[in-house]
Amino acid sequence: PTNDHKRKTFVLHSGRPMAMPDGVLLIVPTKFTPFALTPLISPLGKLRMGLDLLIPAKADDSDETLADFIQRRLGREALDKIAEPLLSGIYNAEAEKQSMLATFPRFREMEKQHGSLMRGMLASRQARMAAPSPNGSKPLPMFMSLASGMERLIDALRPRLTGDCRLKTGVQSIHRSAEGYRLELSDGAALDAGALVLAVPTYIAAPLLAEIAPDAAAGLGRIRYVSTGTISLAYKRDEISHPLDGFGVVIPRSENRPINAITWTSTKFDRRAPSGYALLRVFFGGSRSPQMMERSDGEIERIVRDELRAILDIDAQPLFHRIFRWQNATPQYDIGHLERVAAIEAALPAGVYITGSPYRGIGIPDCIHQAQQTAENVLRSAYSVGSDV
Repeated sequence: PTNDHKRKTFVLHSGRPMAMPDGVLLIVPTKFTPFALTPLISPLGKLRMGLDLLIPAKADDSDETLADFIQRRLGREALDKIAEPLLSGIYNAEAEKQSMLATFPRFREMEKQHGSLMRGMLASRQARMAAPSPNGSKPLPMFMSLASGMERLIDALRPRLTGDCRLKTGVQSIHRSAEGYRLELSDGAALDAGALVLAVPTYIAAPLLAEIAPDAAAGLGRIRYVSTGTISLAYKRDEISHPLDGFGVVIPRSENRPINAITWTSTKFDRRAPSGYALLRVFFGGSRSPQMMERSDGEIERIVRDELRAILDIDAQPLFHRIFRWQNATPQYDIGHLERVAAIEAALPAGVYITGSPYRGIGIPDCIHQAQQTAENVLRSAYSVGSDV
C-alpha cells in the first residue's frame, strides 16, 4: 500500500511547490480553515468555489468536458490550479476535450444526488468512516502496488496460461470462415476461431476489422492516442535538501514547464529504494508536453535535472536514471466517448469482442474488470449456441 500517513500533494505555484490544503479530496475542499488560509487559490477564487453550494445541478444527463464541468461548479481558478493537473494528469488528457462521464462519473452522481460537490464529498467521507471494516481490518488504501514491482503480475499469470499460446506472433488479417473467423498470422500460419477478443490498441484493431466490421473499424479509428514518458532518477538521500514530505508535485499547464509531474516514489511506497537513498519519477509527454517525446535521452536528462534544480533545489548528480517511453500508448477519452464505444460494440459481428484501456477505464483494475466481463460474455455466447469453444 501507499504510505498514507505521508500522503500530501504539492502543486507548483509560481515556480515553487505549495502543499494542497488539508481536507481537499481530489478537487473538493471539505475543511474550511485550511482551505481559507491557503495562498494556492485567490480570495475571489475561493468565493467562486464556495458557490458550488448554491449552483443548481445540471438538469440533463448529457456529457460535457471536464473543463466545462469544473468551471460550472467551481470556477476557472479551481480548474487551473487543482482539477487540470490532478484529474487530467491521470489521463494525460486536455481538460477541454476530456469526457466527464467517461473519466469521473462519480462527480456527476454527487452533483445529481446532493446538488453540490462539497456536500456530496462530505457525505461520501462520512459514509466511508461509518462503514464497518470487514473482520475489523483497516480499509484498503486508494493505491496499491506489488512489493517487488508490477512485473510480478505477469510472472504470476504466465504459468497459468493454457491452450495454444503463440508469443511474438502477429495477426496480419481477419476473414470470415466456415468456423467463424480465420486469422492469417505473421509466421505464415492460419488459425480458425469461433470467437475473437481484440485486447489491442484501437489503431491496431481498426485495420484488422476493416473487412468484417467496417463501421466498427471506422469508429475505432476515431479514438485518439497520445505518447507519454517517464524518467526515474536515484539519489543519495543526504544529497537532497528537500524533505520530500509527500507523494509529489503536480504541475498546472499554466506554469508552462516541460514536465507534467514529479512523484517522490520512495516516499509514496516502501521497498522502492534502500535506506539512505531516494527515488524520484518525472512524467513528460502526453497532451501537455508532446515535444518532449522527440527529445534524445541526453536532452531529456538535462531538461529534467534543470527542472528538479529549479523546483526542488536538487543539484546532485543522480546515481543512475532510467527513461521509459510509451509511443501512442494512452487513449484519449474525448467528450462523447462512452457513446462512441457503445456504437462500436453495437457494430461488431457476433463472436467478436473488444476490451482494454481504450474503452471503459485505463487503469489496471479497470482493465481487469473489463477482461472479466468480456470473458463472461464470450462464455455466455458460446454456451447459448451449443458451442464447445
